Amino acid sequence: MRPGLRATLSLEYPMSLGVYDSYDDAQRAVDYLSDHEFPVQDVLIVGTDLKQLERVTGRLTRGRVIGGGALSGAWFGLFIGTIFALFEPGGFNIVSVLATMAFGSLFGVIWTAVVYRFTSGGGQRDFTSVSLVVAAKYEVLCEHKHAQRGRELLVEMDPMRAAEQEVRRAREAEQARAGRQDGPVRPPSWTQSQQPHQSHNPQQPPPPPAD
Repeated sequence: MRPGLRATLSLEYPMSLGVYDSYDDAQRAVDYLSDHEFPVQDVLIVGTDLKQLERVTGRLTRGRVIGGGALSGAWFGLFIGTIFALFEPGGFNIVSVLATMAFGSLFGVIWTAVVYRFTSGGGQRDFTSVSLVVAAKYEVLCEHKHAQRGRELLVEMDPMRAAEQEVRRAREAEQARAGRQDGPVRPPSWTQSQQPHQSHNPQQPPPPPAD
C-alpha cells in the first residue's frame, strides 16, 4: 500500500462508535452523522472477520472454453475489421471484415486453449465461478476527540442499538480487565508431570531384623 493511501485510511487515535452487521447499517450511521454536521472526515469504516465467498456458476469443459474463445475472437475481429474497412480507399469491403473475423476467431481459439491447458490442465479446476470478499462485521471508528459527540448522535438515531453497544463495550472492558488481573496460567512442565507423586506423610523406617 502506498504511504499516502495508508495515511488516508488511518486515524491517529481511533475510538469505536459502533459495530454493525452489514455495510448498509454502517453507511446509514455515517450518513446520519453527516446530516448533523459531524466531522465525518475523521470517520473510518472497517470491515472485520473477512471471508471469501465463491459461487460456482457451471462446468468448464474444453469445448466450452474453445467456443468462448472463438466467439470473443470473432467479436474482436469484427471490431478491428470494421475500423479498417471504413478507411479503405476503395470503400467498405465486407470481405476484409469477414476475413478479420475469421482470423480473430482462430486467434481466440488458440489463445484460450493455451490458457486452459496451463491453468486448468489435469482436471484441477473444471468449473467456472465468481468470488467476492465480504466482512462479517463493520465497525465505525472516529478520532477520540469526536467520540463522545458521535456516540450521542447515534443514541439519538437508534437508542436501542446504542444501549446494546454500551453493554457490549462494558462487557469487553470487563473481560479485558479480568484477563489482566488473572494473568496467564502456566501449565506444569513435562518433566514435572513425569515425576512420581510423593506423599506428604513421612516415610516410615524399615522394621528391625528379627533375632
